[in-house]
Amino acid sequence: MRLGALLTPAGEKPDHLVNEAKSIEAEGFDSVWTAHAMGRGFMMHDPLVALAAAAAVTSRVELGTAILQLPIYHPTDVALKVATLMQIAGDRVRLGVGAGSTKWDYLVHGADFGQRFRDFDQKLAQLRQCFTDGTASAGHLALPQRALHGPPLFLGTWGRHVSRAASEFDGWIASGMHRTVDECEDALKAYRSAGGGRAIVSTILVTKDTDLGGLREKLEAFRDAGFDDAVVMMHAGAPPLSSVRRLI
Repeated sequence: MRLGALLTPAGEKPDHLVNEAKSIEAEGFDSVWTAHAMGRGFMMHDPLVALAAAAAVTSRVELGTAILQLPIYHPTDVALKVATLMQIAGDRVRLGVGAGSTKWDYLVHGADFGQRFRDFDQKLAQLRQCFTDGTASAGHLALPQRALHGPPLFLGTWGRHVSRAASEFDGWIASGMHRTVDECEDALKAYRSAGGGRAIVSTILVTKDTDLGGLREKLEAFRDAGFDDAVVMMHAGAPPLSSVRRLI
């Protein structure tokens, strides 16, 4: 099982983000990810801007969003930002998208939380069109050849939508923040039964109170369940990245 890490919330030092990305790669992690949250009382980096900075100071790790709440964005803007990221990082980019589950992110943007699934479907179709032939509405984006077909697309979702991740996307991203290993394993079985490929369990919290032995057991349980990747989210005071990396 591959192991990744989410970039942590914005720090006061200007070099916080790039130093963290370099450290994640240097410690042998397989991937660097960004979360997407606003209006929570702290600042998370813009997912795509942060990955562009991480791309500039790394050369090996995959770079992905876990996840980008697509209904909040204009799909053409997403396509241009992702194409720019691919110009920097090449085929290391992975785009995780979803409708989100927290109204505060929508309130900050003046977006309709209640219509997020409808808006997700509409904007996903537009985003796919941008990457299919470079067109958006009546114009042409003139995407470079490298970015024309877009990066692998992952769906961050739960419940009955897991089968959609299997049939319409390159992979599935499950949240390990509020769900047990057993719940994630049951959802993974449904995903595999529907023919799903790569499965990632993200946002596995690591705090100052985390017992490394218990974390090892959790990561091994996700591995044994059949997940291809686990992505940890380090909080202030958590054990060092090197200690977490040695667990798997």
